Amino acid sequence: MRILVIDDNEDIRFTISEICEFAGWTPVLAANGFEGVELFKTEKPNLVLVDYHMPMLDGMETVEQIRKLDSNYVPIIVLTVDERQEVADEFLALGATDFALKPIKAPDLIARIKVNLRIAQLMKLESEYAEDTAKGISGATQRLITDFMKEKGEPLTIEEITAGVGLAYQTVHRYLMNMVKAGKVISICDYGKVGRPKNRYKLV
Repeated sequence: MRILVIDDNEDIRFTISEICEFAGWTPVLAANGFEGVELFKTEKPNLVLVDYHMPMLDGMETVEQIRKLDSNYVPIIVLTVDERQEVADEFLALGATDFALKPIKAPDLIARIKVNLRIAQLMKLESEYAEDTAKGISGATQRLITDFMKEKGEPLTIEEITAGVGLAYQTVHRYLMNMVKAGKVISICDYGKVGRPKNRYKLV
């Protein structure tokens, strides 16, 4: 497996390359978005890790350029310190598939990459691939979430689902909102005994 790492920070590139090699993957390193897009053309990676804040071509522009070149929907994981939901939504709309908040620990990054590679494999089997990607919603990702919710069989918080499926909070939130809108999931307010009430989500 080839992992394209696009980050302007040399130390982070080195650290991620070490993590990739430890996990048995081949890292391909790019110091900026322009270089990353060119390497995407020639190296044909199985997954892309891209930083958000970079000079010249930032993470969003890089994701957009790669998606224009990509007919196989290679997973793109955004590495960022920005936790804002609107940023996550914009990246997903441009074609990113997941997020990892910096600083990320090696086991978490490896797990995140494995999950996204698995999703990519499942996506190849789906006949509705084109329709789903047009909406910015992956059927494989949605199935991963719904399978976990079925397995648990009880209303769950976003945090519990996020921990269970190994995706970013922002990704799970967006998919749940989409399923609530489609009538596939209902939201239940849990007032509990301590602290602020929480929303729990249950399959219909």
